[in-house]
Amino acid sequence: MKKQFLVFHAVPVIIFVGIVFCAVFGQSVVNAQVKIVAKTGDSRPRVVATKDSKENAASTVRLTGAATQNSQLKTTLNWTFSGKTQTGWLIYEPLIAHTIGTESSSNSPDFAAALSKWQLAHGLGSTGILDESTLESLRSFWQSQRLGRSEFPGEDRLLAAPISDFYDPTRDPELLKLERDTYAAYKRMIAAASKDKELARAVHFTGKGELAPGEKFLRIVSAFRSQDYQNQLRQKSPGSGRGTLARYSAHNTGQALDLYVGGEPVTTKDANRLIQVQTPAYKWLVKNAAKFGFYPYYYEPWHWEFVGSKN
Repeated sequence: MKKQFLVFHAVPVIIFVGIVFCAVFGQSVVNAQVKIVAKTGDSRPRVVATKDSKENAASTVRLTGAATQNSQLKTTLNWTFSGKTQTGWLIYEPLIAHTIGTESSSNSPDFAAALSKWQLAHGLGSTGILDESTLESLRSFWQSQRLGRSEFPGEDRLLAAPISDFYDPTRDPELLKLERDTYAAYKRMIAAASKDKELARAVHFTGKGELAPGEKFLRIVSAFRSQDYQNQLRQKSPGSGRGTLARYSAHNTGQALDLYVGGEPVTTKDANRLIQVQTPAYKWLVKNAAKFGFYPYYYEPWHWEFVGSKN
C-alpha cells in the first residue's frame, strides 16, 4: 500500500517536471530559431531582421551609393600631376581594377566592395569610393613597384636586339640596345603572350612564339637611352615636365621598355592614352607583365620597367 501511495504521488511530480523542462527547452529553441520568425496580427509568419541581415542591407546600400559616386568621379575628379590638373581616373581603370583584384565595372557595387577591402588593407577609410586620397595611394603603390633608379649599367650589360623586335624598322642601330636580362624576360613574355588564345584574336604571332611579320602590337618602341640622348629629347621638348619626359630616365638603365599598345606610340594626350588602355595588348600586359618582372609607369600605358634585378 505504501509503494502504491508513493507511485501515485510521484507521477504528478514527474509530469510537472516534464512540463517545466519542455517549456524551458522549447523556449530556448524559440529564442535560437524564431529570431527570424514572428506572428503578425493576422497570424501569418513574417521575417524579422537579425543583426547580420541588417548589416548586410546597410552594406548593400553603402556600396550602391559608392558605385554611384565612382561612376561620376572617374570622369570628374580633379587632381594634380607634374604641375598639371588632371580630370578623372577613367584612363587608369584597367590598372586600378587589376590592383584591387576585380574584373567588375567601376560603376558596380562589386568594384566598390573590392576597393573597400584594398582601402582597409592600405590604411584608408574603407568607403569603396575612389576619391583623391585613394587615387594618390594607388599611384604611390604603382610607383613603388618601379625601378626607382636611372644609372647606366655599363656596356657589358647591354646587347643590341634585332631590328625585327622594334616597332620602327628604320630605327637607328645605336637605339636598339637594352639590358641583357631585360631582353630575355621580354622574349619570354612574348612567347607566353603567343599562347593566349584570346589575345591571339587581336595580336598575331608565329608558331614559334614570335610576333608575326607586320604585327605592331607589343614590339619595342624605345629601350636603352643614354643620358646624352635623354638630354637631347628634353631640349626638343622644353615644355615637358618630369612626369612626361624625365631629366633622369629609367631608360638609361636599359631595363625600361616602351612597347606599342596602340594609338600614337608615346603621346600623352588623354584621348590617345584612353585608346591605348582599351586595347587587348595593354590589358594583357596589366594582367601578365609582372609574371615576367615588368611593372608599369601608370601615366604612360606604353612604359614598362623590368625589376627582376632591382634588388
